[in-house]
Amino acid sequence: MICSAVSERAAMFRIGGGVLSAVPHGSGHINDTYLVETAKGRFILQRINTNVFSDPYALTENLLLVTSHIRMKAALDGSDFERCTLTPVPAVGGAFCAEAEDGFWRMSRFIEGSFSMDRAERPEDTYEGGRGFGRFMTLLSDFPAERLHETIPNFHNTPLRLEAMKRSAAEDAAGRLSSCAGLYEEYASRAARYSEEWRRLDAALPKRVTHNDTKINNILFDSGTRRALAVIDLDTVMPGLSVFDFGDAIRTGAASADEDTTSPETMGLSVGLFEAYARGYLEEAKGLTRKETEALVLGAKMMTYECGSRFMADYLAGDVYFKASRPSHNLDRAASQMALLRDMERRTDELEETVRGLARVQTD
Repeated sequence: MICSAVSERAAMFRIGGGVLSAVPHGSGHINDTYLVETAKGRFILQRINTNVFSDPYALTENLLLVTSHIRMKAALDGSDFERCTLTPVPAVGGAFCAEAEDGFWRMSRFIEGSFSMDRAERPEDTYEGGRGFGRFMTLLSDFPAERLHETIPNFHNTPLRLEAMKRSAAEDAAGRLSSCAGLYEEYASRAARYSEEWRRLDAALPKRVTHNDTKINNILFDSGTRRALAVIDLDTVMPGLSVFDFGDAIRTGAASADEDTTSPETMGLSVGLFEAYARGYLEEAKGLTRKETEALVLGAKMMTYECGSRFMADYLAGDVYFKASRPSHNLDRAASQMALLRDMERRTDELEETVRGLARVQTD
Protein backbone atom coordinates (compact mmCIF):
# COMPACT_ATOMS: atom_id res chain seq x y z
CA MET A 1 0.00 0.00 0.00
CA ILE A 2 1.27 3.48 -0.85
CA CYS A 3 0.12 6.61 0.91
CA SER A 4 0.69 9.37 -1.65
CA ALA A 5 1.44 12.07 0.92
CA VAL A 6 3.99 9.86 2.69
CA SER A 7 5.47 8.84 -0.65
CA GLU A 8 6.04 12.51 -1.45
CA ARG A 9 7.83 13.02 1.84
CA ALA A 10 10.00 9.95 1.24
CA ALA A 11 11.00 11.41 -2.12
CA MET A 12 12.63 14.32 -0.27
CA PHE A 13 15.40 11.90 0.72
CA ARG A 14 18.14 10.09 -1.16
CA ILE A 15 16.50 6.68 -1.37
CA GLY A 16 17.74 5.80 -4.85
CA GLY A 17 14.42 4.90 -6.44
CA GLY A 18 10.66 5.16 -6.40
CA VAL A 19 8.51 4.21 -3.42
CA LEU A 20 6.86 0.78 -3.69
CA SER A 21 5.00 0.92 -0.38
CA ALA A 22 4.66 3.19 2.63
CA VAL A 23 2.75 2.03 5.70
CA PRO A 24 2.51 3.06 9.39
CA HIS A 25 5.10 1.32 11.51
CA GLY A 26 5.72 0.61 15.18
CA SER A 27 3.86 1.47 18.38
CA GLY A 28 5.36 4.85 19.27
CA HIS A 29 3.10 7.65 20.50
CA ILE A 30 5.21 10.74 19.77
CA ASN A 31 6.37 10.86 16.15
CA ASP A 32 4.52 9.63 13.04
CA THR A 33 6.50 6.64 11.76
CA TYR A 34 6.31 4.82 8.41
CA LEU A 35 8.05 1.86 6.83
CA VAL A 36 8.98 2.78 3.26
CA GLU A 37 9.96 0.13 0.72
CA THR A 38 11.85 0.90 -2.49
CA ALA A 39 13.69 -1.15 -5.08
CA LYS A 40 16.90 -0.19 -3.25
CA GLY A 41 15.80 -1.31 0.19
CA ARG A 42 13.60 -0.38 3.15
CA PHE A 43 13.67 2.78 5.21
CA ILE A 44 12.07 4.32 8.31
CA LEU A 45 10.49 7.71 7.67
CA GLN A 46 9.38 9.91 10.57
CA ARG A 47 7.62 13.20 11.04
CA ILE A 48 9.03 14.85 14.16
CA ASN A 49 6.50 15.92 16.77
CA THR A 50 7.54 19.53 17.33
CA ASN A 51 5.04 19.91 20.17
CA VAL A 52 7.37 17.68 22.16
CA PHE A 53 10.69 18.43 20.42
CA SER A 54 10.70 22.13 19.63
CA ASP A 55 14.10 22.19 17.90
CA PRO A 56 14.29 19.48 15.20
CA TYR A 57 17.72 20.68 14.12
CA ALA A 58 19.15 20.13 17.60
CA LEU A 59 17.46 16.71 17.61
CA THR A 60 19.10 15.90 14.28
CA GLU A 61 22.54 17.05 15.40
CA ASN A 62 22.34 14.80 18.48
CA LEU A 63 21.30 11.87 16.29
CA LEU A 64 24.22 12.32 13.91
CA LEU A 65 26.77 12.72 16.70
CA VAL A 66 25.61 9.69 18.64
CA THR A 67 25.12 7.27 15.73
CA SER A 68 28.44 8.14 14.08
CA HIS A 69 30.26 7.61 17.38
CA ILE A 70 28.57 4.24 17.96
CA ARG A 71 29.43 3.05 14.44
CA MET A 72 33.05 4.11 14.90
CA LYS A 73 33.38 2.31 18.25
CA ALA A 74 31.60 -0.80 16.96
CA ALA A 75 33.92 -0.96 13.93
CA LEU A 76 36.96 -0.74 16.21
CA ASP A 77 35.85 -3.71 18.34
CA GLY A 78 34.84 -5.83 15.35
CA SER A 79 31.07 -5.55 15.73
CA ASP A 80 28.63 -5.26 12.84
CA PHE A 81 28.67 -1.47 12.63
CA GLU A 82 25.97 -1.48 9.93
CA ARG A 83 23.42 -3.02 12.30
CA CYS A 84 24.44 -1.70 15.71
CA THR A 85 22.70 1.66 15.44
CA LEU A 86 20.52 3.80 13.19
CA THR A 87 21.93 5.00 9.86
CA PRO A 88 20.42 8.41 8.99
CA VAL A 89 19.66 9.06 5.31
CA PRO A 90 20.33 12.55 3.91
CA ALA A 91 17.68 14.58 2.17
CA VAL A 92 18.14 15.56 -1.47
CA GLY A 93 19.73 18.84 -0.40
CA GLY A 94 22.24 17.07 1.84
CA ALA A 95 20.77 17.89 5.25
CA PHE A 96 19.43 15.13 7.49
CA CYS A 97 16.21 16.94 8.41
CA ALA A 98 13.78 18.10 5.70
CA GLU A 99 11.06 20.68 6.23
CA ALA A 100 7.71 20.52 4.40
CA GLU A 101 4.42 22.34 4.87
CA ASP A 102 3.25 19.62 7.26
CA GLY A 103 6.35 19.60 9.45
CA PHE A 104 9.89 18.28 9.75
CA TRP A 105 10.82 14.86 8.42
CA ARG A 106 13.80 12.51 8.72
CA MET A 107 14.75 9.08 7.44
CA SER A 108 17.00 6.19 8.42
CA ARG A 109 17.76 2.81 6.93
CA PHE A 110 15.63 -0.07 8.16
CA ILE A 111 17.79 -2.59 10.01
CA GLU A 112 17.01 -5.85 8.24
CA GLY A 113 16.71 -9.07 10.18
CA SER A 114 15.56 -7.28 13.32
CA PHE A 115 12.40 -7.05 15.39
CA SER A 116 11.13 -5.23 18.47
CA MET A 117 8.81 -6.20 21.30
CA ASP A 118 6.57 -4.10 23.55
CA ARG A 119 7.01 -6.46 26.49
CA ALA A 120 9.58 -9.14 27.23
CA GLU A 121 8.24 -12.57 26.39
CA ARG A 122 10.69 -14.43 28.65
CA PRO A 123 13.39 -13.59 31.23
CA GLU A 124 16.08 -14.02 28.58
CA ASP A 125 14.58 -11.06 26.71
CA THR A 126 14.86 -8.91 29.83
CA TYR A 127 18.48 -10.00 30.22
CA GLU A 128 19.15 -9.04 26.59
CA GLY A 129 17.46 -5.69 27.19
CA GLY A 130 19.95 -5.07 30.00
CA ARG A 131 22.82 -6.06 27.73
CA GLY A 132 21.58 -3.75 24.99
CA PHE A 133 21.33 -0.64 27.14
CA GLY A 134 24.53 -1.51 29.01
CA ARG A 135 26.43 -1.74 25.74
CA PHE A 136 24.86 1.52 24.56
CA MET A 137 26.31 3.23 27.64
CA THR A 138 29.72 1.67 27.09
CA LEU A 139 29.89 2.63 23.40
CA LEU A 140 29.20 6.25 24.37
CA SER A 141 31.24 6.30 27.58
CA ASP A 142 34.03 8.33 25.97
CA PHE A 143 31.73 10.73 24.11
CA PRO A 144 31.64 14.19 25.75
CA ALA A 145 28.04 14.45 26.94
CA GLU A 146 28.22 18.25 27.08
CA ARG A 147 28.30 18.33 23.26
CA LEU A 148 24.70 17.13 23.14
CA HIS A 149 21.66 19.40 23.15
CA GLU A 150 19.16 19.00 25.97
CA THR A 151 16.17 18.10 23.79
CA ILE A 152 13.72 18.22 26.72
CA PRO A 153 15.15 20.50 29.42
CA ASN A 154 14.96 19.18 33.00
CA PHE A 155 13.48 15.91 31.79
CA HIS A 156 14.60 13.99 34.90
CA ASN A 157 14.72 16.87 37.37
CA THR A 158 12.78 15.24 40.17
CA PRO A 159 12.41 18.34 42.41
CA LEU A 160 10.93 20.33 39.51
CA ARG A 161 8.56 17.48 38.66
CA LEU A 162 7.37 17.38 42.26
CA GLU A 163 6.84 21.13 42.36
CA ALA A 164 4.71 20.77 39.24
CA MET A 165 2.63 18.07 40.95
CA LYS A 166 2.09 20.33 43.97
CA ARG A 167 1.01 23.22 41.70
CA SER A 168 -1.48 20.95 39.96
CA ALA A 169 -2.93 19.99 43.31
CA ALA A 170 -3.12 23.60 44.50
CA GLU A 171 -4.84 24.72 41.30
CA ASP A 172 -7.03 21.59 41.02
CA ALA A 173 -8.05 22.76 37.56
CA ALA A 174 -10.14 19.67 36.80
CA GLY A 175 -11.74 19.46 40.26
CA ARG A 176 -10.28 16.01 40.85
CA LEU A 177 -8.20 16.36 44.02
CA SER A 178 -11.00 15.22 46.32
CA SER A 179 -11.26 11.95 44.38
CA CYS A 180 -7.61 11.03 44.98
CA ALA A 181 -6.59 12.87 48.15
CA GLY A 182 -5.15 9.78 49.81
CA LEU A 183 -2.96 8.82 46.87
CA TYR A 184 -1.85 12.41 46.39
CA GLU A 185 -0.77 12.58 50.03
CA GLU A 186 1.30 9.43 49.55
CA TYR A 187 3.16 11.16 46.75
CA ALA A 188 3.47 14.48 48.60
CA SER A 189 4.77 12.80 51.76
CA ARG A 190 7.82 11.49 49.87
CA ALA A 191 8.63 14.74 48.05
CA ALA A 192 11.25 16.11 50.43
CA ARG A 193 13.10 12.80 50.73
CA TYR A 194 13.32 12.06 47.02
CA SER A 195 14.13 15.66 46.12
CA GLU A 196 17.09 15.50 48.48
CA GLU A 197 18.15 12.13 47.03
CA TRP A 198 18.05 13.63 43.54
CA ARG A 199 20.26 16.56 44.60
CA ARG A 200 22.73 14.16 46.21
CA LEU A 201 22.96 11.97 43.11
CA ASP A 202 23.17 14.96 40.77
CA ALA A 203 26.16 16.26 42.72
CA ALA A 204 27.93 12.92 43.20
CA LEU A 205 27.55 11.00 39.93
CA PRO A 206 29.19 11.66 36.55
CA LYS A 207 27.13 13.09 33.70
CA ARG A 208 27.00 10.60 30.85
CA VAL A 209 25.28 10.23 27.51
CA THR A 210 21.94 8.74 28.54
CA HIS A 211 18.97 7.47 26.55
CA ASN A 212 16.20 8.57 28.95
CA ASP A 213 13.52 6.23 27.56
CA THR A 214 14.85 2.75 28.26
CA LYS A 215 11.76 0.67 27.57
CA ILE A 216 12.45 -2.68 25.94
CA ASN A 217 10.62 -1.59 22.77
CA ASN A 218 13.47 0.85 22.15
CA ILE A 219 15.80 -2.05 21.44
CA LEU A 220 15.95 -3.97 18.17
CA PHE A 221 16.67 -7.69 18.53
CA ASP A 222 18.25 -9.99 15.96
CA SER A 223 15.52 -12.08 14.35
CA GLY A 224 17.65 -15.20 14.32
CA THR A 225 19.38 -15.12 17.69
CA ARG A 226 17.04 -12.84 19.71
CA ARG A 227 20.17 -11.04 20.91
CA ALA A 228 20.06 -7.27 21.50
CA LEU A 229 21.16 -5.58 18.32
CA ALA A 230 20.66 -1.81 18.42
CA VAL A 231 19.16 0.88 20.64
CA ILE A 232 16.69 3.09 18.78
CA ASP A 233 14.43 6.10 19.44
CA LEU A 234 17.33 8.43 20.17
CA ASP A 235 15.31 11.65 20.50
CA THR A 236 15.82 11.92 24.25
CA VAL A 237 19.54 11.08 24.19
CA MET A 238 21.21 13.85 26.18
CA PRO A 239 23.41 14.38 29.25
CA GLY A 240 22.12 12.60 32.34
CA LEU A 241 22.74 9.99 35.03
CA SER A 242 23.26 6.31 34.28
CA VAL A 243 21.18 5.27 37.30
CA PHE A 244 18.09 6.94 35.86
CA ASP A 245 18.41 4.98 32.60
CA PHE A 246 18.77 1.79 34.64
CA GLY A 247 15.88 2.82 36.88
CA ASP A 248 13.44 3.56 34.08
CA ALA A 249 14.19 0.20 32.48
CA ILE A 250 13.41 -1.56 35.77
CA ARG A 251 10.23 0.51 36.23
CA THR A 252 8.87 -0.70 32.90
CA GLY A 253 10.59 -4.04 32.41
CA ALA A 254 10.59 -5.70 35.83
CA ALA A 255 7.05 -4.81 36.93
CA SER A 256 4.50 -7.55 37.51
CA ALA A 257 1.70 -5.61 35.78
CA ASP A 258 1.30 -2.98 33.09
CA GLU A 259 1.43 0.66 34.21
CA ASP A 260 -2.10 1.08 32.78
CA THR A 261 -3.59 -1.60 35.02
CA THR A 262 -6.85 -0.85 36.80
CA SER A 263 -5.88 -3.35 39.53
CA PRO A 264 -2.93 -1.78 41.36
CA GLU A 265 -2.99 -4.62 43.88
CA THR A 266 -1.46 -6.80 41.12
CA MET A 267 1.47 -4.42 40.67
CA GLY A 268 4.82 -5.17 42.23
CA LEU A 269 8.43 -5.85 41.34
CA SER A 270 9.54 -9.15 39.86
CA VAL A 271 12.89 -9.82 41.54
CA GLY A 272 13.62 -12.42 38.88
CA LEU A 273 13.23 -9.90 36.08
CA PHE A 274 15.16 -7.31 38.10
CA GLU A 275 18.03 -9.78 38.44
CA ALA A 276 17.90 -10.68 34.74
CA TYR A 277 18.06 -7.06 33.59
CA ALA A 278 20.73 -6.06 36.14
CA ARG A 279 22.87 -9.06 35.19
CA GLY A 280 22.77 -8.17 31.49
CA TYR A 281 23.34 -4.49 32.18
CA LEU A 282 26.32 -5.00 34.47
CA GLU A 283 27.90 -7.46 32.04
CA GLU A 284 28.03 -4.77 29.34
CA ALA A 285 28.09 -1.42 31.19
CA LYS A 286 31.83 -1.09 31.56
CA GLY A 287 33.30 1.75 33.58
CA LEU A 288 30.48 2.39 36.06
CA THR A 289 31.84 3.97 39.21
CA ARG A 290 31.28 2.36 42.60
CA LYS A 291 28.86 5.16 43.52
CA GLU A 292 26.86 4.56 40.34
CA THR A 293 26.58 0.83 41.03
CA GLU A 294 25.54 1.47 44.62
CA ALA A 295 22.80 3.88 43.42
CA LEU A 296 21.17 1.61 40.82
CA VAL A 297 18.34 0.51 43.12
CA LEU A 298 17.75 4.09 44.23
CA GLY A 299 17.56 5.04 40.55
CA ALA A 300 14.77 2.50 40.06
CA LYS A 301 12.81 3.89 43.00
CA MET A 302 13.32 7.48 41.91
CA MET A 303 12.21 6.90 38.31
CA THR A 304 9.11 5.04 39.50
CA TYR A 305 8.29 7.84 41.91
CA GLU A 306 9.01 10.61 39.41
CA CYS A 307 6.92 9.02 36.66
CA GLY A 308 4.07 8.36 39.06
CA SER A 309 4.14 11.98 40.22
CA ARG A 310 3.89 13.09 36.59
CA PHE A 311 0.83 10.89 36.08
CA MET A 312 -0.67 12.35 39.26
CA ALA A 313 0.04 15.92 38.16
CA ASP A 314 -1.50 15.30 34.74
CA TYR A 315 -4.62 13.72 36.23
CA LEU A 316 -5.12 16.73 38.50
CA ALA A 317 -4.56 19.11 35.56
CA GLY A 318 -7.18 17.36 33.41
CA ASP A 319 -5.03 15.01 31.26
CA VAL A 320 -3.18 17.66 29.26
CA TYR A 321 0.07 15.78 28.56
CA PHE A 322 -0.29 12.00 28.61
CA LYS A 323 -2.82 10.41 26.29
CA ALA A 324 -5.77 9.12 28.32
CA SER A 325 -8.35 6.65 27.02
CA ARG A 326 -10.62 6.84 30.09
CA PRO A 327 -11.31 9.51 32.73
CA SER A 328 -9.29 7.70 35.40
CA HIS A 329 -6.45 6.61 33.10
CA ASN A 330 -3.72 8.83 34.57
CA LEU A 331 -4.99 8.20 38.09
CA ASP A 332 -4.76 4.45 37.45
CA ARG A 333 -1.21 4.95 36.20
CA ALA A 334 -0.31 6.97 39.29
CA ALA A 335 -1.78 4.26 41.53
CA SER A 336 0.14 1.50 39.76
CA GLN A 337 3.43 3.38 40.08
CA MET A 338 2.86 3.97 43.78
CA ALA A 339 2.15 0.27 44.28
CA LEU A 340 5.39 -0.56 42.47
CA LEU A 341 7.31 2.01 44.50
CA ARG A 342 5.98 0.62 47.79
CA ASP A 343 7.19 -2.83 46.80
CA MET A 344 10.61 -1.50 45.80
CA GLU A 345 10.91 0.37 49.08
CA ARG A 346 10.01 -2.76 51.08
CA ARG A 347 12.57 -4.84 49.21
CA THR A 348 15.42 -2.34 48.98
CA ASP A 349 17.88 -4.44 51.01
CA GLU A 350 17.17 -7.53 48.89
CA LEU A 351 17.58 -5.62 45.63
CA GLU A 352 20.79 -3.93 46.73
CA GLU A 353 22.26 -7.29 47.75
CA THR A 354 21.34 -8.65 44.31
CA VAL A 355 23.23 -5.79 42.65
CA ARG A 356 26.24 -6.24 44.95
CA GLY A 357 26.39 -9.94 44.11
CA LEU A 358 26.21 -9.30 40.37
CA ALA A 359 28.81 -6.54 40.58
CA ARG A 360 31.18 -8.89 42.44
CA VAL A 361 30.81 -11.45 39.67
CA GLN A 362 31.79 -8.83 37.09
CA THR A 363 34.93 -7.82 39.01
CA ASP A 364 36.15 -11.34 39.92
